[in-house]
Amino acid sequence: MAMNAARARKLADRIVQIVAEMLERRVKDPRLGFVTVTEARLTGDLREATVYYTVYGTAEEQADTAAALASATGLIRTEVGRQTGLRHTPSLTFVRDTLPEGAQHMEDLVARARAADAALAAAREGAQPAGDPDPYRPPAGGDGDEEPGAGPGSPGGEEDPGVGPGAAGDPGRAGGAAPDLGR
Repeated sequence: MAMNAARARKLADRIVQIVAEMLERRVKDPRLGFVTVTEARLTGDLREATVYYTVYGTAEEQADTAAALASATGLIRTEVGRQTGLRHTPSLTFVRDTLPEGAQHMEDLVARARAADAALAAAREGAQPAGDPDPYRPPAGGDGDEEPGAGPGSPGGEEDPGVGPGAAGDPGRAGGAAPDLGR
């Protein structure tokens, strides 16, 4: 029987609160570093919960914190079962969240891109174009007083006298309009 996803989300939020409170007040392991519980995810049947956490410190402190959490899992699971009132308390698995490292990596990439943009802007300062200042030259063979593309059949060119508004036999109606069918 699959549970409702909204219920699983609410229960996951409650598990985050319970675990954070337990780590702050009841777990007194000296190996436990500065831990922040970031998220909990439950399976659809509410039997297994994965709790994500972050630890600030060296790699050794992070390993010690992982060991402390592994040893306190039973105590924390008991408290989760007591406070949630579920028939079956989900088994807890603690996983170190890599979100801060990913965010730091993204910030480093953005900083490198900004530095590269600044170096490019400095190199561009005072630079001259490699080619002709006006790359668009008038067409060869023309006398220069006529715009390119101006002529019969082009926009802005000469029009055919039998077509368009005011043409003979069609006073006052635009050239592309449909004939009046008496409606």
